[in-house]
Amino acid sequence: MRPVRIPGPLVAAIRSHGRETYPDECCGFLIAGPDPPDPAAPREIVAVERAPNEFEGERRRRFVIRAEDLRAAERALDGTDRIIAGFYHSHPDHPARPSSFDQEHAWPWYTYVIVAVSRDGASAVGAFELEPESGTFQPVPWSEDPDEAEVTATLSAPEAR
Repeated sequence: MRPVRIPGPLVAAIRSHGRETYPDECCGFLIAGPDPPDPAAPREIVAVERAPNEFEGERRRRFVIRAEDLRAAERALDGTDRIIAGFYHSHPDHPARPSSFDQEHAWPWYTYVIVAVSRDGASAVGAFELEPESGTFQPVPWSEDPDEAEVTATLSAPEAR
């Protein structure tokens, strides 16, 4: 499991997104440069981008990022050295650890960041990666880097479905 480094302004942006959408879950993309060749070197998150929560049910407990939104985010990065390195979402009134739903819908390799939010604000943040052999989430060491970073706008959902 590769450690991850997230600049302070991006952690703040994720927390802010969680507070704004409370009591529903927020979600978005973690954008990084290429992973360093050394697997012990941290994945450097350089930007976050909000995504619409398209879950067709109670969004207080679930989020879904549509495949079209993921493809649009990937296309926006074409021609750059940036990649979608993972996803973030909030857990309203629950801890910053993956749910069984999160685990059932996750893919290996990606970093998953979860922020706990309540009506009092956002608190704990956790980072996880799906272990391919067992299919279970494992905690990933993460650090908050105070350096500057980019916070990008919300993806707009396509008008027609």
